[in-house]
Parts: sequence; C-alpha cells; structure tokens
Amino acid sequence: MEELKPQIDNLYFRAFRAIEDRSACMKFIEGHTHVLEIFGITQITSAKIDWVLNPNVYVIIASAEPNGKALAGCRIHVADGKTPLPIETAVGPMDERIYSMVADRIEKGTGEFCGLWNSWEIAGLGIGSVFLGRISIAISTLINLDSMFGLCAPATYRNSIRGGFRVINEIGINGKFYYPEEKLTATALLIEDTNKLDLTHPDEIPNIMQIRENKENTIEFISSNGQKVNLHINLEL
Repeated sequence: MEELKPQIDNLYFRAFRAIEDRSACMKFIEGHTHVLEIFGITQITSAKIDWVLNPNVYVIIASAEPNGKALAGCRIHVADGKTPLPIETAVGPMDERIYSMVADRIEKGTGEFCGLWNSWEIAGLGIGSVFLGRISIAISTLINLDSMFGLCAPATYRNSIRGGFRVINEIGINGKFYYPEEKLTATALLIEDTNKLDLTHPDEIPNIMQIRENKENTIEFISSNGQKVNLHINLEL
C-alpha cells in the first residue's frame, strides 16, 4: 500500500555554517543519501561527506518543525584555492578549463551552489528546490561571494536559469556533461555577479531580495496543489 504524504503546514528553512552544527549536517547527509539511493545514483561528487569538516561550507535545510528531520537541503561551498569545488572534481577530468574559471574568481569571492535535494514528503509542492535556490542566491552576498557556480540536472535547469545562472558554454559540450554517468547529463552554470543579478528573471528578484534583506522572515506560500504553507526562514550566518 502506498504511503500517504504528510500534511505540511509549515516549513522551516535554516542556513548555517557546516562546522557549527554537526547534528544538522548528519540530518542533511541522511536525507540526501536516501534520495540518491532511490534514483540509483552513487557517483556524485557533491554527495561526499568530507564537507562536514570544511569551514568554507554553508548548509541550508528545510524541515516540517524546528530542528526536525531534514526534508530538503542544499549547500554552498566557498572556493579557497585549496579544496576543489564539487564542480571541479566532477567535470575537471573531462574539461580542465573549469579549474582556471574558478581560480580566476577566487580573489573576488566565488563558490558553488550544490548538493540540492528534495524528499518525497514535499516533492510536488513546488517549494523545496525553488526556495532553496532563492535562499542560496540571497545569502551568496552575505558570505562574500561575487560569483557562484552550479552543476544542475535537467529537472532543476529551468529554476536555475530563472534565478540568474547562465550556461557556461565555454566548457563541455556547450556547457553539458555526461555526469554522474554516461546516461545522465548535467549542465555547468554560473552567476557572474551575485549583487547585480543581471540575468535573474524580473519576477524572481523581489523574492531573492526579500530573503537577502530579512535574515528572519515568514512567508505565506500557496503550493502548486493549492495548499497554504508558512515558510519560516532563519539565516544563522
């Protein structure tokens, strides 16, 4: 018998530095690993767990109650010139130009939006990945990123472009790579200026700026199935 999805009236989005909350990181890893296993994906670089000890990693998780089970999440890795970004590890062996693209932007501040996942409990609401993307773009300037890379699957491509990412046509096959395996594709992306957001869709800019300007905020959201959900955002940065 198919398990019924729980009623979600509230979602709590929390952003924090990875090394400052090991317990929350473990919740992220558990949820992310479970989602990847469902799809049979095991070779994805952003799923490695060594980031837990990296002081340059920030985590965003969503839960149905404060400090509850992680129902969705993503991360931002800040490039430090020592630890490669996940996109460098993923596509570097296929196109080494990604290394210089990252290196050229480190001085001004660059990083990567990665590790995005959504659990079945909130899949289909049109909330999880959309708001995780908005929050990540919003806080990029708060952690001193001038630009931000990404490597997205086809399912998240549209929202990434709406958020202001451009396809890095200079690498891969017009930005595309067969990753994490030959039958799957991923697209390399980049926000050139996280302050100006020149390529961000006009409808998205107010949503991003609202989060950027209010570190603690509650937003009433009508989901794709007509359900009202209160989104509580807390950026502990």
